[in-house]
Amino acid sequence: MGKQDIPTERMTGALRRSSVKKNVAAIHVSGKLSLLQRKLSNVLLLNAYDALTTQPKHAIDARTLCTMIGYNSNDMETLKGALRGLAETVAEWDMLDEKGRQEWGVSALLSYAKLKGGVCEYAYSPALAEKLHDPKVFALINLNIQRRFTSGHALSLYENCYRFVRTGSTGWWSLELFRRLMGVDGSAYYETYKHLNAKIIKPAVAEVNKSSNILIEPEVRKMGRTVTEIRFRIKENPQLAMFDIDDDDGLRKGRVYAALLEMGVSDRLARQWISEHGEDYVAAKLAYLHAQDGVESPVRYLTAAIKGDYAQPKAAEPDPEVAAEAARRAEEGQRRAQAQEAEVDARLAERAQRAARLARVRDVALARNPTQRDSDRRLFLSQLSDPLDREEFARLGWASALNARAICDFWEDLVPGLFDDLAA
Repeated sequence: MGKQDIPTERMTGALRRSSVKKNVAAIHVSGKLSLLQRKLSNVLLLNAYDALTTQPKHAIDARTLCTMIGYNSNDMETLKGALRGLAETVAEWDMLDEKGRQEWGVSALLSYAKLKGGVCEYAYSPALAEKLHDPKVFALINLNIQRRFTSGHALSLYENCYRFVRTGSTGWWSLELFRRLMGVDGSAYYETYKHLNAKIIKPAVAEVNKSSNILIEPEVRKMGRTVTEIRFRIKENPQLAMFDIDDDDGLRKGRVYAALLEMGVSDRLARQWISEHGEDYVAAKLAYLHAQDGVESPVRYLTAAIKGDYAQPKAAEPDPEVAAEAARRAEEGQRRAQAQEAEVDARLAERAQRAARLARVRDVALARNPTQRDSDRRLFLSQLSDPLDREEFARLGWASALNARAICDFWEDLVPGLFDDLAA
């Protein structure tokens, strides 16, 4: 799925906003979440935010949920795994209350979650819901920016830096705290700053600066030659100012803005369209939309009309050049759509093929005796040179997605023809 803005036509209530308030405590407890789980956590919080302290449980259409986190809406098994991870992850906060008293607490990120009839139902513990809803200390997590991230470490770093954008710096964090925020505490490999910097800090900083509305720069403190603390200087990224549109020009007062919201366009997207194209242009596309019959998804159709500059044909003889250009644009749009669909199909097929091969490996490995299984693992592990690859295999064994290709090659050599009956 591409990095386009989140669709809004099937969303109600809080989901029509594009940003979610993340309490400082909540931001600091989910470092071990995967990228998918972290995105899922933010979307669930956005969906529930308005009723966090007034309703004991919340619900969202499962396919809409998958769409918002940029995942294949047919893959319910992966969604189940991500929800299970949130329910098994512990949130911990340590902060001052309104009277200046120290408060410590612990809770599962979700008290429960279930999928039934195409709907995801879930709940937070009352104590955690209260913290998540606290308006005094929060960061704004923009879901359209979130979808641009491909690394969980980068998204975690963005969440932990963005709340300091107005002060310009995170302040000094001990390396122990930083490793916990990035979810790599407990890993002997990342106890060494050289490895932490090369594999976590540098790639995460590069992705934050490329994909988000802030620019960050790390600084370190040393004791002798040993790095002991780190902080990040922060400034706004002018290249992504579109994610922070303000209402200084009174766009919300216009009739076109009102018409867009009534149709179901999000507040932020409506202001973005009017800012970029002007009210007259957007009004013309609205008129074009209303002239069409049988439009099932008005917001999606209007998006295409604005991007593609759709227009009503004139009663007079059409200009041949204009007609040719319109035809060219239509063909180009169709080719792009077909190419995107083919790309999605190819990714799904590749994922299904990999899953089938790893399932075959699992079955064959389990059928071998304990001595053979131990020998297989030791032999494969000896062929891995990258510490990250070795660490994941030691943790996940033959289910390691990071090593999927190497695992399949290893077993194909060990058991010739093992995958011959699987589709290529």
